[in-house]
Amino acid sequence: MLPSQRALFDMPRDVCFLNAAAWSPLPLASQEAGRAAVARKGQPWKLPDGFQAAQYERARKAAATLIGADPDDVALIPSVGYGVSTAGKVLSIPRGSRVIVLENDHTSPVLEWIGRAETGGFSVDTVKQPGDGDWTSAVLEAIERQGAAPVALASISSVHWSDGGALDLVRIRDALKKHGAALLVDATHDAGVRRIDVKTLDPDFLIFPTYKWVLGPYGRAFLYVARRHQDGVPLEQTAAARKAVNAEDTIYFRDTSYRDDARRYDMGERDHFISMEMAAIGMEMMAGWGNEAIVERLSMLTGRLADGLGNLGVGLLDPRLRAPHILCVGFPRGMPQDLAKKLAAENVHAAPRLGRLRISPHVYNDEQDVDRFVDVFRKVAL
Repeated sequence: MLPSQRALFDMPRDVCFLNAAAWSPLPLASQEAGRAAVARKGQPWKLPDGFQAAQYERARKAAATLIGADPDDVALIPSVGYGVSTAGKVLSIPRGSRVIVLENDHTSPVLEWIGRAETGGFSVDTVKQPGDGDWTSAVLEAIERQGAAPVALASISSVHWSDGGALDLVRIRDALKKHGAALLVDATHDAGVRRIDVKTLDPDFLIFPTYKWVLGPYGRAFLYVARRHQDGVPLEQTAAARKAVNAEDTIYFRDTSYRDDARRYDMGERDHFISMEMAAIGMEMMAGWGNEAIVERLSMLTGRLADGLGNLGVGLLDPRLRAPHILCVGFPRGMPQDLAKKLAAENVHAAPRLGRLRISPHVYNDEQDVDRFVDVFRKVAL
């Protein structure tokens, strides 16, 4: 089994941080790269030719590796919301159709379609949070609902952030294809942990940021675009999106036609001296450990948590329905007041989410963290 990677992080032994689903700490290597990059930006005349391109292509390749994509099919973007807005501009949602979203999903894969629905003449069909935690069955039922408007798109997270429910994207994709419908995946809580292979899954769009599970900074995210959608108009009109618009050329606007790959959807100002390398380092570390090893370790930790909490009168999702790296604790009589604050006072960190306590370990956690969490939880919650 992959051992704890705590030594690679600036994490004192007395800190029990089980909140990777909110934001992860940066590895020491990423912190050092960030400091060096700040100094580099302080003296930009020392930057070698091609430095910027090498940095963002390294990050593009690292992101592609995590999801089984070709680098040409990945765009550099600042956020998941930016990626969904790009999809909203590229996709044509027929009038009279519907877009399926998840109740209480992240705002990014939901609000874009709510904002477009009235003028676009389509409806947003919200799948209610299932009482049994089976999001996959709930989405499949929504797709096949008799008498409903034709489904054009499912814009969904692959792991629900508030209860840790994991969706079976292959079954959902198969059901959507029968209806000629598209699939947009917010893989914020999945990429880098569970195995994703976009060549097999074949989503229309898949998006993830770096600041949570792939151990990176804020402001960096990546958009996979299926090749059938690489002929759209990007959100921003930039030189990099065009075939030959170059200030160093003798003719500036030599060829203003769009590039033929996903780079046409890259954000403007993509030459991030400081954070792009930091993002690449975290993703490369995740790829180096591998999905199987990461899932094995995090499943062990969440399983140990479930065993420790199981007889305390709290609600836990069936392991078959939840992600291996997130354990959400439900409270039949309501969450104890200020529970997260009481835990934090003991240097134990988890997140309250929609009436549940979300516990999300990562590779820097170990069995000692889990046992300490259970002990402190018993002390402050019961």
